[in-house]
Amino acid sequence: MHPPPPDAGVAMDFGQNSLFGYMEDLQELTIIERPVRRSLKTPEEIERLTVDEDLSDIDRAVYLLSAGQDIQGASVIANLPFLMRQNPTETLRRVLPKVREVLHVASVEMQITAAVSFLTILQEESMSVHTFAHSFLQVILLHLEHRDTGVSNAWLETLLSAVELLPKETLRHEILNPLVSKAQLSQTVQSRLVSCKILGKLTNKFDAHSIKREILPLVKSLCQDVEYEVRSCMCRQLENIAQGIGTELTKNVVLPELIELSRDESGSVRLAAFETLVNMLDMFDTGIFTPDQHLRFLEFYKKLCTLGLQQENGHNESQIPSQIVEQEKKYTSVRKNCAYNFPAMIVFVDPKNFHMELYSTFFCLCHDPEVPVRYTIAICFYEVSKLLNSGVHLIHKELITLLQDESLEVLDALINHLPEILELMSTGGENSVQENKFSSLPDLIPALTAAEQRAAASLKWRTHEKLLQKYTCLPHIISSDQIYYRFLQRMFTIMMTNNVLPVQRAAARTLCIFLRYNRKQEQRHEVIQKLIEQLGQGKSYWNRLRFLDTCEFIIEIFSRSFFCKYFFLPVIELTHDPVANVRMKLCYLLPKVKSALKIPADMHLLQQLEMCVRKLLCQEKDKDVLAIVKKTVLELDRMEMSMDMFQKKNYENDLLDQEKEREELLFLEMEQLEKEKHQNDGRLTSDKSFEKKRRDSRTPTQSLSKNAAISVPGPSSSTPSTSKEIKKSKLTRSQSFNNQAFHAKYGTLDKCVSKSSTLAHSSSVSGLVRTAMLSLTDDSFRTRNTSSVSVPANFSPNPVLPSTSRGPENPESPILKSTAW
Repeated sequence: MHPPPPDAGVAMDFGQNSLFGYMEDLQELTIIERPVRRSLKTPEEIERLTVDEDLSDIDRAVYLLSAGQDIQGASVIANLPFLMRQNPTETLRRVLPKVREVLHVASVEMQITAAVSFLTILQEESMSVHTFAHSFLQVILLHLEHRDTGVSNAWLETLLSAVELLPKETLRHEILNPLVSKAQLSQTVQSRLVSCKILGKLTNKFDAHSIKREILPLVKSLCQDVEYEVRSCMCRQLENIAQGIGTELTKNVVLPELIELSRDESGSVRLAAFETLVNMLDMFDTGIFTPDQHLRFLEFYKKLCTLGLQQENGHNESQIPSQIVEQEKKYTSVRKNCAYNFPAMIVFVDPKNFHMELYSTFFCLCHDPEVPVRYTIAICFYEVSKLLNSGVHLIHKELITLLQDESLEVLDALINHLPEILELMSTGGENSVQENKFSSLPDLIPALTAAEQRAAASLKWRTHEKLLQKYTCLPHIISSDQIYYRFLQRMFTIMMTNNVLPVQRAAARTLCIFLRYNRKQEQRHEVIQKLIEQLGQGKSYWNRLRFLDTCEFIIEIFSRSFFCKYFFLPVIELTHDPVANVRMKLCYLLPKVKSALKIPADMHLLQQLEMCVRKLLCQEKDKDVLAIVKKTVLELDRMEMSMDMFQKKNYENDLLDQEKEREELLFLEMEQLEKEKHQNDGRLTSDKSFEKKRRDSRTPTQSLSKNAAISVPGPSSSTPSTSKEIKKSKLTRSQSFNNQAFHAKYGTLDKCVSKSSTLAHSSSVSGLVRTAMLSLTDDSFRTRNTSSVSVPANFSPNPVLPSTSRGPENPESPILKSTAW
């Protein structure tokens, strides 16, 4: 059988039965079209809507307001700010009177449009305040009590904005004096509601004496109004009134009204009174509490923090399940609000009394059975840590508890300020860097690793990504060895096994930060080798893509010389990668790779880069990759190469790069000093043990004569002493540098560089860094010669690693003489 032709199934059947069906469809279309035809304007209607094109803007506006339809009048009113800017005199003389006439019978839409236009004219200051008050204020006041609530609110908003700008006398005569009658019980509820809002705004425009004499009587009257809506509205304005009259009058007049309103029969009034009282707390010194009141308030707060958790607050047996659930929700809401206000309570009791007064409450909130409560206290944890300052060690265990919380929402809230919290913990809350305090908190590292594993096992990859980003602070917090053995390998695993690209990139950047501040050359070489072999030369193209991401971070974080020495060749080798996506990503990275080169020291690397680009141009078969290669070539041609000496155009970048190099060399020198210290300590220990055995085997006379001979000073005894002092100074810096690498902002290299620059100026800086600083402060900045630097032979890199260090043909190359990775 042959298949039917493509259009066989949709061929039209023109039989008689089908034809009648088509006629019915056409009739339906005709019926649908009829309303459209009826909606068209008749010639007479079109004639009425037509305006002479020769009329000026003012004449056209007057004509449309007089004889036009509503939509045309609304258009004129909306265009009123433009007319005021163009011709204010004629607009006020001819157009505004017509607007007043129209507004008496205007629709809701036109009224709201007029209110917005008047407000726009006021804000644009197209006329003086006195002119605005004379021309527009009466119109605004006239429509405040419009029967439509939306219109009334629109005019009220315009009036309240005008109050901010109008002079005091105008406010008194035009607004305040009429307000006395408008606030009476004989007026409508809407009129009294408007009066409440105007009173709240007028308070800041008059002195305290005028407020006490003219405004406060109206306020008291409205606070005692028979309608609960008026009482609630006036109650919410008491905060503004209190700010205008000051603390003393507030205590004597406003607080009694608030207390009475807090006992009101209406729940909305009581709620307004409570919220207003809370907003006014900033005005009062909590010292006004007597010791008994202070204690009572604190105990009441503690009780609220455990509301619903203790047995005496349990449910009655007669309660049905729905009532129990509703009550539990209320209890949870109360405890959540208590957690939110916990930092304020620390201020209330004074941080030095935290352990005795509030620690047990803080413990309960951190262990609350409901997630919203723990989530809220996790958000507040950083504020609590700052307030405790030197007493921050009191909440170490609670930090571990929240890090191990079963809810990822709690963990997500905590890690927003995790670097700052850990810094406060590590320094004991002091401003200056002190000895690391985490020796007394052995559970921190397991808690951090467990938190990361829980985030990785969940579907909330954004929390996992954020946590990895925050881990860049760890070099400032814990030792390099702890990072190497507990975190660094985990970053590798995430990069190679995780399926979420943002998470992989976050792990790659964090790994680069860990590598940047690793203090052992052997460990650094191992990490570099893994990056190249397992990622750059990995079997999976996905790993090779991540290698390029990592190289991008290395260019950002490390010095140019470091990237060129270890990663330049592995990167450009990927131009031969069999996967088009890898070659494509490499093309996007090539401009940054070229920016890492310096001329003439890296001329041989530049030639290799150009050769690879030529091969791509000539041999690339994938059309998408080829298109990107062509764009990249144009970008590479436009790039200016960095020179060995400083240039004005690249001054800041060159200076930053030089600081990176110095810091990298400083790490190497510190590592050497630590090795020497360990060797000397071991030798000294063995010498002391041997000397003790010898002394034990001698007679007292022999020991005495020997000691006498040793005590004679030699002529060269001062030299070793001086050398030891220098090494001791360097070693002190070595031990404290890890805590100073990051300080104010984690993950930002500029801060790290500025910190290392500060270190380099200290008096205990070694000869290497001192020489570098002398070259930095040279006024010429023409060369970066560090020929006086001598690097120990055992600093040479592992020969297994590929090296693309700068060639010996350039005698002034700083990398040839100073790079010791």
